[in-house]
Amino acid sequence: MKNKNDTWVNPPPEVPHKRRFIIFLAIFAFLSVAVLIRYAVLMLRPADTGNTSSTKPFVERGPILDRNGRILALQTRLGNITVWRPDIIDRDILSRDLAPILQIPAETIDARIESSSADFIYLKKQVEQSTVREIENLKAEGRLRGVGVEAIVGRIYPEKRLASQIIGFVGNENNNGLAGIEYALESELSPASVKAKGGSGNQVFLTIDSNVQHILEEIGERIRRESRAEAVMFMAMDPRTGDILGSASLPNFDPNDINSSDDISRMDRPAIWAYEPGSVFKVFSMSALMESGAVSSGSVFVCDGHYERISNRGERVVINCLGAHGRVTIRDIIIKSCNAGAAYAADRLGADAFNELLQNYGFGARTGAGNPGETVGYLSPTSRWSERSKPTIAMGQEIAVSALQMVQAASAIANDGVLVPPRIVSRIVSPKGETIRSYEAAGGQGQSRRILKAETARAMRAYMVDVTSDIGTGWRANIRDLSLAVKTGTAQLIDPKTNAYSPTDFIASCIALLPAESPSLILYLAIVKPKGDSYLGGRIAAPPIREAAEALVDYLGIPRGRNPQISHPGSVSLPLPISPVVDAVVPNLEGYSKRELLPLLLREDLHIEISGDGWVRRQAPPPGSPLNSDTVIILELE
Repeated sequence: MKNKNDTWVNPPPEVPHKRRFIIFLAIFAFLSVAVLIRYAVLMLRPADTGNTSSTKPFVERGPILDRNGRILALQTRLGNITVWRPDIIDRDILSRDLAPILQIPAETIDARIESSSADFIYLKKQVEQSTVREIENLKAEGRLRGVGVEAIVGRIYPEKRLASQIIGFVGNENNNGLAGIEYALESELSPASVKAKGGSGNQVFLTIDSNVQHILEEIGERIRRESRAEAVMFMAMDPRTGDILGSASLPNFDPNDINSSDDISRMDRPAIWAYEPGSVFKVFSMSALMESGAVSSGSVFVCDGHYERISNRGERVVINCLGAHGRVTIRDIIIKSCNAGAAYAADRLGADAFNELLQNYGFGARTGAGNPGETVGYLSPTSRWSERSKPTIAMGQEIAVSALQMVQAASAIANDGVLVPPRIVSRIVSPKGETIRSYEAAGGQGQSRRILKAETARAMRAYMVDVTSDIGTGWRANIRDLSLAVKTGTAQLIDPKTNAYSPTDFIASCIALLPAESPSLILYLAIVKPKGDSYLGGRIAAPPIREAAEALVDYLGIPRGRNPQISHPGSVSLPLPISPVVDAVVPNLEGYSKRELLPLLLREDLHIEISGDGWVRRQAPPPGSPLNSDTVIILELE
């Protein structure tokens, strides 16, 4: 509407629509300009140098090695084998070609591809470089259409099943230890500073000797199969230092293929499993009683086939024996494994004093050897003991121990009364080769201590030597030219259904100190739930002890009684392994061992991939090739 001056009193109705349109165009133009400016900034910005906070730093997890520098765990480049289904030409041919390379049946590969709801499929993860190269060579020939290789950094365990429960394993991302030493020493193998900034973790050296471990696992696995046992534990320790030279837990597993294992095979039984030890325990109960003065070598007890007495409550307490042994001394109790004699001997000492002496051996407490999840076992306070507890404990029942506790206690018998705690970690070494921490001999993280008089320990060893005589339970462990101090045992297991001792489930065991005069090696074997008529420790556990002793005394250089010995000053000089020099060109690495290559593997400026075991037989690129930051040196060992 216009007024008399011919001007608009109100704007025309279309004006508000135009104004909104103009505002919209202005906003759109502004946003477009902003986007263009942002794009220009991004395009003109210098390339990312890798030092920004958004870039994930490269972390080189430190290696785990045995006492001699043999590599047990190492970080390396691996590959995940994948399939992109739309690119497959012939699934049957592809499955047949991949089967021998991936060691997976062709039918399994075919079924996995066919049943997958996705087009992208992982066939196998964390394969070694030798497998990756084989696949890449076939792809270069135009075969394996649809197969891909996803490069990753992974953890490999060159010795496969060897000492697998001790070493442990890492997660799928290779960034955290989940079991064993990988878990227990996470802060050493992959320190927080390394995770934050990148770099290499520390080296962890174990006390384990791979050769000793192999001997124990080989013998132990054969015994497990022959006896159809549920499990076998086989340990070797140097009592002078506490070094665990070998600790076999069978069945075991391959940490390179953790998905194929189960809880039983991953269990570090010698450290975490508690069980009643049976008659082997008489070595410790009887020496404790001798140490207290309650009994002596001349004390005599009468075994008529069982132990019997009337308790303070007027109850009849009866413990059966394997036979009627007549008049027995402490020596006879050990040689004949007399339950009644052990029970009568325990009556000579009060419960509190007896319990304290057993605690001195370390029963009821962790050894601190370094195994994660270690059990304390079970040694109840005397306030919870029944009238039959003391005589029952004296013969190795109503107390639960670990194999680690058993070898620790045996060290006191071997060392003339001085107990030395076990250890499985020797030292921590930086990537530069500097020792950061050394777990000193004679006790590792614990302290050695005297718990017996020397004469008590020596007397017990003398009794144990007689166990290998014709009248002893351990005669099958006897070695003609080597003196062994031995004790066998057979323990019943509790049936969880009845909560009573099972008539069919046993643990057959045997312990040996050698040479008996001055022991430098403790062997301990426990066979869990053997099947069949042969389940006694003296029958099935003593022979493997003899076999292991025969092999280890020669390997470790332990003197045999009838072998001539050469005198020497007590030490020898061994040449240190010489590592190859790497500068501007690829060196000739043929003939080098893994141990000699270790300094190169730990260098951050080199990319080295190894496969196999032994010594370098082939390498690529060849010696003399130019070496730059992108060069990957591939080594095949045999």
